[in-house]
Amino acid sequence: MTRIAVLASGGGSNLQALLDAIDALGTSAPARVVLVASDRAGAGALDRARRRGIATAVLADPADGAALDALLAGHGVELVVLAGYLKLVPRQVVERFDGAIVNIHPALLPAFGGPGMYGQRVHAAVLASGARESGATVHLVSEEYDRGAILAQQRVAVEPGDTVATLSARVLAAEHELYPLTILQLAARLSARAQ
Repeated sequence: MTRIAVLASGGGSNLQALLDAIDALGTSAPARVVLVASDRAGAGALDRARRRGIATAVLADPADGAALDALLAGHGVELVVLAGYLKLVPRQVVERFDGAIVNIHPALLPAFGGPGMYGQRVHAAVLASGARESGATVHLVSEEYDRGAILAQQRVAVEPGDTVATLSARVLAAEHELYPLTILQLAARLSARAQ
């Protein structure tokens, strides 16, 4: 069973979607979340984890790769999941978890990605561009924002009259379907490789 750490900066809705997917699989789940860490002490993701009895940590310095690496190693983490985590993951951690650290982005990469492109900014840029579709992208994490290999995408149509809020809601719903599925597929592959 693959041991997952989730790094989150916000409320944790993608964390919750992952936990729900793991619960739905019961004992056949290929993974479990063993740690939730955040750069923000007040992140809702930490509360969600605490309510489930999952270990939590607040990262005093998110740029401290040695500290984050030690935290992950201390929990036996094999797969790192970024769920609304707004900090660049230190090189040391990206290298150690090469092929086993994933992120979800609220657009169809490579479009509308890179530094500063997160949250509502992404949806505003999609609408301003006149694009007819957006979506969600799950990708491996590299040393550059949103540049890792794409693992999966789900398309979402941009509807006439869409606002940032309406588009954001539909993309988030797509994230909640796509991300847990992709994470659990990757976890199963990692688990099979380890045996």
